[in-house]
Amino acid sequence: QVQLVESGGGLVQAGGSLRLSCAASGTIFRIDAMGWYRQAPGKQRELVAASTSGGSTNYADSVKGRFTISRDNAKNTVYLQMNVLKPADTAVYYCNAAIWRPGSYFGNYWSQGTQVTVSS
Repeated sequence: QVQLVESGGGLVQAGGSLRLSCAASGTIFRIDAMGWYRQAPGKQRELVAASTSGGSTNYADSVKGRFTISRDNAKNTVYLQMNVLKPADTAVYYCNAAIWRPGSYFGNYWSQGTQVTVSS
């Protein structure tokens, strides 16, 4: 079965940096898009950044120029480098992966999330 294991969250001061990683493990045929979402208190979960298997990337306007998504396909891992962090970035961050399993089984998988807190 597929699991997404996430790490890298924590507390950082405004202007600081943090790097999140998320590795997919299990029986996997192919991973298409991988991405990062976040959910702040009282708000809906929103897309932060996404990366397709072909290399295309998308970012929320609020993080463009500050965050960078990357992936290591050999390790089935996606990263989110977060620079110039702001208090508004405080949220629980989740990684997501669109995964094909052997036998043409497709699924959308989520990590359990990690807390990112940015202090003033």
